[in-house]
Amino acid sequence: MEPQLSKSNRASNQSGFSVVKVIASSIRKGNVIEVDDRLYSVISAESFFPGKGTPTTQIDGRRLSDGVKSTFRYRTTEQVEKAFVEEKDYSYLYPDDNGFIFMDQENFEQVTVSGDTIGDGVAYLQEGMIVKLGVFNGVAVTVSLPQRVILDITETEPVTKGQTASSSYKPAILSNGVRTLIPPHVTAGTRVVINTEDGSYVERAKD
Repeated sequence: MEPQLSKSNRASNQSGFSVVKVIASSIRKGNVIEVDDRLYSVISAESFFPGKGTPTTQIDGRRLSDGVKSTFRYRTTEQVEKAFVEEKDYSYLYPDDNGFIFMDQENFEQVTVSGDTIGDGVAYLQEGMIVKLGVFNGVAVTVSLPQRVILDITETEPVTKGQTASSSYKPAILSNGVRTLIPPHVTAGTRVVINTEDGSYVERAKD
């Protein structure tokens, strides 16, 4: 949820939504920004600090009105208009031809979210999973999955004699098809905890 700011820091444009001016380097994936009276969902934002020259921030965004993608470049300290996005808990139901269906935990209304909006997180969706959706004007523009999920190891190399927990990690395939690296002593069929942000192994599941 966005922090509450004083009215002096907020402004409302002609469309009636609230925006706040922030420096470009503070923009993150999932934010909604306003550029030339049009709203864009931020796909990625990266700042560059060259040894010489002016630090810059590149923002890739998708226009909410029609899905057109655009790239914007700013000085890192330049001000950008950031819109406020309401975050609520939704449960994941199922995929369909148009995307992925989630249900509002409070009023049970359903919303369809595109695979592009979810990104790599699609692989970690599980039926009944509670996620936070950032909803702007009725459209889901951000998805925050739980930080960790439990999955099974379906394929990996067998344990070799002499390997210990401190040896180099080995490749493995999870039950959702994602490839990861696991300690050498972990075998196929083991339930493990995985970080959804980068697909990395955390620990053996305790259940």
